Amino acid sequence: MDSKKMRRAMIFMIAVFLAAFAVIAAANWDRVKEKLGFAPETPVQEEMPEEAGETEEEEGQIGSDLSAFMSDETFFDPEVKFKSIESYSGRNVSLMMSSVAKDLRIMVVDSVGRLVTGTDFTVTIQGLGEYTDTDRDGVIYVDGLRSGEYSVSLNEQDGFRVPNTITTIQVRQDIEYRVLDNIEYLMLTEDDIDPEKEDKAVNGAEEDADGTENMELQFDNGSAKLGIDVSKWNEEIDWESVKDAGIEFAIIRCGYRGASTGALVIDPRYEENIRGAIEAGIPVGVYFFTQALDEVEAVEEASMVIRLIEDYDVDYPVFLDSESAGGRGRADDLDSEERTRVHKAFLQTIEAAGYETGVYASRNWLNERLDMTRLSDYRVWLAEYADVPTYDQYYHMWQYTSKGTVDGISTNVDLNLCYMNIDTSINHSKNAAGYSGIINGDAGNVPTGGDE
Repeated sequence: MDSKKMRRAMIFMIAVFLAAFAVIAAANWDRVKEKLGFAPETPVQEEMPEEAGETEEEEGQIGSDLSAFMSDETFFDPEVKFKSIESYSGRNVSLMMSSVAKDLRIMVVDSVGRLVTGTDFTVTIQGLGEYTDTDRDGVIYVDGLRSGEYSVSLNEQDGFRVPNTITTIQVRQDIEYRVLDNIEYLMLTEDDIDPEKEDKAVNGAEEDADGTENMELQFDNGSAKLGIDVSKWNEEIDWESVKDAGIEFAIIRCGYRGASTGALVIDPRYEENIRGAIEAGIPVGVYFFTQALDEVEAVEEASMVIRLIEDYDVDYPVFLDSESAGGRGRADDLDSEERTRVHKAFLQTIEAAGYETGVYASRNWLNERLDMTRLSDYRVWLAEYADVPTYDQYYHMWQYTSKGTVDGISTNVDLNLCYMNIDTSINHSKNAAGYSGIINGDAGNVPTGGDE
């Protein structure tokens, strides 16, 4: 395009723009004059008295301003109640629910999925009535329900935006040993609780020790593998040094249930320990300290464990740590029948998720506080601090001291011998296959390793 044609095009565009501007200005000339100060003041119209007998107003729109009602302060009802996103202020909250069997756990969570504590929320369960979170922990638990569908709504609460919806859930008659939906909403960190009151596991094997335990690293035990188990109490660990010291596996505590409140708590060093061990090439398993009172709580504990391990390759079993909390724990007074039933619910849930599982306990605890004939399908991790174990039933791992020393760990550490054949060349993150046989630990005889 030459310069003359370009100039003509620009002149034409400017003309079109000016013409459009002129049309708009003409259409709004009164407003333009008012903005420029040329418009005369609008006289105030006197209010005409209402004629006698005229009591009804004319129906229909008066005037041309269709948005005039927005500036009318009397148009809106000042007493209107708002709910959920219609609230003018407050934190957004919503309901999450789960059910194991004949029960309903209702959790009030915020927009980032954290339990909302410190407030006595109330819910309405249609057909049953209202239930209040009296302990203000963000959870309302209802048990003894019949199976069927239940509808739940959250009542209005000052300072919160409450959803204007009804949530439904199916309550089952019998327990299904499967991972609970939304279990992560019940999982807390130690920042949320008082660890001194909650983390109270007492090692019964230490109380039963006879003074003959071998505290050295045992490398000459046939086909047995040497390993450790660790938790937050072992502080920061140099896993490369642990690997170089000859450690062949690690069982890592992933969490515990609080001995006082029953809170589900993640071990504060779990993530760094399991990642550190795997990155160093050390096969891992996990354990969880239980304080479950019934089968429902056992399924919760197992569900938490599955959530914590599902993103990792777990070669060794998932163990349930069955110990006392010093006689003052919420589950310490369970009898053998109750405790065995609770343990079996945990183990079945872990097994149903595709993982190998078992029980950790001291010799006396296995003999007196559990019915091991009902748990014979699962692995046994024996804790007995003696030169020769005297437990006369089958076991698959032996924790032989709590006073071991290993390069890379600044504290004393538990040492273990494992007699299971573990194929760590297979990805066991979803199904811990590769175990074979049962080791018979006869009374007075140290297991020789291998499968019998």
